[in-house]
Amino acid sequence: MLKSDPSRMSDEKMLEGCQKNNEVAQKQLFERYSRVMTGVCMRYADRYEEAQDMVQDGFIKVFKKIGSYTGKGSLEGWIRKIMVNTALDHLRKRKKERFHLDVEEVEYKLKDDQVIIASMQAEDLLKLVQSLPLGYRTVFNMYAIEGYTHKEIAEKLGVSENTSKSQYSRARSLLQKKLEQLNIKR
Repeated sequence: MLKSDPSRMSDEKMLEGCQKNNEVAQKQLFERYSRVMTGVCMRYADRYEEAQDMVQDGFIKVFKKIGSYTGKGSLEGWIRKIMVNTALDHLRKRKKERFHLDVEEVEYKLKDDQVIIASMQAEDLLKLVQSLPLGYRTVFNMYAIEGYTHKEIAEKLGVSENTSKSQYSRARSLLQKKLEQLNIKR
């Protein structure tokens, strides 16, 4: 039988400690969730270092806003939402790489919304998604992975709903072409 670590706080104690700016509680919260949140931020970042910056900024926001966590929904989900918003803030700051704002009707070239490739490792898929242009990658992550609607994406990014749909469609098409180049069938 495994013994629990006596220095490890329960979620309730950890939250209570974070609300009181207790450094030990903050450290435990960070250690508990930083790896998962790095994965979330990596979907938006070009490099690991950039994702780490997003995570650091995100946790600063988490600690500032911890008092607003109501306990409705999971703590991890609440932190994830802050991380996604922080990643989007970072992307907005990168002025030279802006979203394509040309709005045109697009044909959805893939039939299903899910691209499931059992033969690939998650790391390989992440690399493919990271190779997408910034606008495509951001919309793809928000829609396909985070579950935002095109309307929500449009509001968060300050683009039209059609632009969001267009970026998503183009991202999917580009991913499909990359997969075909690798001779990976769906």
